[in-house]
Amino acid sequence: MTDRHNPDQPLLLIDVDGPLNPYAAKAHRRPEGYTTHRMRPTGWEQPYQKPLRVWLNHGHGNQLAALPYTLVWATTWVHEANEWIGPHLGLPELPVITWPERPAAGPYWKSEPRVFWKTATIVEYAAGRPFAWIDDDITDLDREYVAAHHNGPALLHHIDPRLGLLPRDFEALTAWATALATAEDVTR
Repeated sequence: MTDRHNPDQPLLLIDVDGPLNPYAAKAHRRPEGYTTHRMRPTGWEQPYQKPLRVWLNHGHGNQLAALPYTLVWATTWVHEANEWIGPHLGLPELPVITWPERPAAGPYWKSEPRVFWKTATIVEYAAGRPFAWIDDDITDLDREYVAAHHNGPALLHHIDPRLGLLPRDFEALTAWATALATAEDVTR
């Protein structure tokens, strides 16, 4: 398994809903390779509220752990990702990005193009360290923001929330980290 505290590795910042839980797939049709889990994270504790349906592919844990990255949760699940998601995937406890207070989601965030609310915190967390970020809300505006505000290599990799992580996504993440390591070897 990759050393999650190795400062020589790039960070892999992992969102849950979209990449690991393809929540936008047809509700009556669980994607192939996924199992259904019913969870009650914070906000879902009310006895009258149905548990949250989460689809997870248990193979993703080994695939993520095999990547040459330091894994970090970059999700609104925050620390609960270590409690509710990581154990199902066989992942150890991972570092977590905590988010500042943000305005409640309103119609503006779908109607007006703007930088995703996570982006500035992602850049601050990375602090110049190379990173790849997998999320279903990444747009070109986020790529432009990172290019202007992050002093290091970054890969912002959009994941289709209807499909979740696919083999091609793992290939892209591996290729980027390999190219980064090769470029660093050349400059040494």
